[in-house]
Amino acid sequence: MASKSLYKVIFMNQGKVYEIYARSVGHGALFGFVEVEQLVFGSRSSVVVDPSEEKIKTEFEGVKRTYLPMHAVMRIDEVDKEGTSKISTLEGNNVAQFPVPVYTPGGGSPDS
Repeated sequence: MASKSLYKVIFMNQGKVYEIYARSVGHGALFGFVEVEQLVFGSRSSVVVDPSEEKIKTEFEGVKRTYLPMHAVMRIDEVDKEGTSKISTLEGNNVAQFPVPVYTPGGGSPDS
């Protein structure tokens, strides 16, 4: 039996870098957004609890599906094994994201 795909999604949100794991990632029905479904969080069998993973687990509690703006997604990897979901601070406060033009389906430019 083939195992289900697992994806590591890294994205920016409010000056922080989020790293989450999900079973389904796609373009979805909303233009300009990446649809992320079936979030996966580690099951803790030991007494030690990772506070960073607990924070992200609480933030996404009850979320069935989330839509991430395309320009916020830094990387999506298909992985074999789940790691630890986490939220980290963005290093280098003097770096800003360059504005990206939005292209409409059909190849037309907004000016024409």
